[in-house]
Amino acid sequence: MNKLKLIFLLGAFASCSSSKTVVNNTQPVKNQNTTKPVKPVQNTSVAATKPVTTPPTDEIFRTNLPEIKREFRGAWIASVANINWPSRINLTVDQQKAEATNMLDMLKDNNFNAVIFQVRPSADALYTSNIEPWSYFLTGETGRAPYPNYDPLQFWIDEAHKRGMELHVWLNPYRAHHTNGGSVNSLSMVNKLSDIVVRLKNGMYWFDPANPKTQGHVSNVVKDIVKRYDIDAIHFDDYFYPYATYNKGADFPDNASWNEYLRNGGTLARADWRRDNVNKFVERIYKEIHAEKSHVRFGISPFGIWKPGYPEGIVGSSQYDELYADAKLWLNKGWVDYFSPQLYWPIDSPGQGFEKLLNWWKSENTMNRHLWPGLNTVEIKVSDRPTEIKNQVEISRQVLGKNAGEIHWSIAGLTRNTGMLPTLKNGPYKEKALVPKTPWLKTIALQTPTLFVTDDGSFAKTNWSVKNIGDVFQWVLFTQYNGVWETEILTLDQLSRDIRKFKDGKKLNAIAIKAIDRLGNESDYLAKKVN
Repeated sequence: MNKLKLIFLLGAFASCSSSKTVVNNTQPVKNQNTTKPVKPVQNTSVAATKPVTTPPTDEIFRTNLPEIKREFRGAWIASVANINWPSRINLTVDQQKAEATNMLDMLKDNNFNAVIFQVRPSADALYTSNIEPWSYFLTGETGRAPYPNYDPLQFWIDEAHKRGMELHVWLNPYRAHHTNGGSVNSLSMVNKLSDIVVRLKNGMYWFDPANPKTQGHVSNVVKDIVKRYDIDAIHFDDYFYPYATYNKGADFPDNASWNEYLRNGGTLARADWRRDNVNKFVERIYKEIHAEKSHVRFGISPFGIWKPGYPEGIVGSSQYDELYADAKLWLNKGWVDYFSPQLYWPIDSPGQGFEKLLNWWKSENTMNRHLWPGLNTVEIKVSDRPTEIKNQVEISRQVLGKNAGEIHWSIAGLTRNTGMLPTLKNGPYKEKALVPKTPWLKTIALQTPTLFVTDDGSFAKTNWSVKNIGDVFQWVLFTQYNGVWETEILTLDQLSRDIRKFKDGKKLNAIAIKAIDRLGNESDYLAKKVN
């Protein structure tokens, strides 16, 4: 076959591949181009005489593709006190990278799809920042860069995305220095912003949440990360005003800002004033994230109990009264894209029942945001931890339906108990899953991928693409054997596949492809019959 003729035929095939004609369910659209005469052109090139494969079919059709499985499956990776990563302050850069990739490989192999990575444990940075110093937990000295220098956050983003996983950036908004964070030096924010930092009786330092300068500083940190890094979400944990034990039961030392508020005519009670400070801050962060990048989500993982007695029979600490965190309000107002209450108790806990609390939080989810509970995979007090966690995943699915998900505290809980990962992968995580869609956030509609299939003997050689590849995060490949569709979730860099025409005695009938964007939205699809 001469070269020009080959080019013409491939062009005709590509034209058919991009057709948008819709017909009844599985009726093929006949390729009209095959009836056009092709004028022979002489070409004596050796390459032109090389035989090529031919398409097994030129039929494009519409069909009912199976629904893609969806569930958020995340794990927290804590840097504070070197809980998870890096495991020590004296690791080399290569050792840090090896630990990170091993964790990500383990999560990918066990069908997780998201990482919640702590990059700001205490007014410091596990990333390149002009606002706050390098973290003690990375190099053993506040302000000292890794050597040779690299950007850990960028490394984690790249490696997570290569594996088809989301990377959520976890920040602690108000903690200024942790007792495990070495000595306070001249580069610490404790000294650089001493006018808005207070010392607690347990040795920690805390930003005053009521001070406008605090709110502005943390806002700048968040906006800087969102602007410069290709992240999927910003994540806050449960530390707003500190737990009472941090100050040995004494009231939070915010007399200066409280008196200033009164001098300016403030009328709220002190507790309401504190909650109002945090409420305004949460709303502000939510809006600023989306103003910078509409697809970056905002998630919070508050303490699991709002107040004792909500719902009836629940006992324990009150985040509303102790942390001045009105988490119910944030959920009611829709100031989060996902909400992960830390439900760290067993299913049969009489005062903090897992299912009872999850149902109550669901009843408060009036804006229908994602509700993905945090699970205490590390140290929940039961005799058979893997079975307990598996059962909590199953309960979450029953309560939350198609938009279910959970976050495991922490990645160490997946490895310390040898039965945990096998129990999950052989049970609820047996199949890979896309994260649930986030329909309230606007995105550009995805293009329909082009799909090319050629016969190669025992295989259907298949490749696909879209013009605006930057809009795509993943692919879903559909293959039909003996009339039954199968799905496979692929990473962005996978643009081709040799698909067996016979598998387990079954014949390949058809192939289809969809693109998936950063918010889990699906493109339209192209499907082709295979002869």
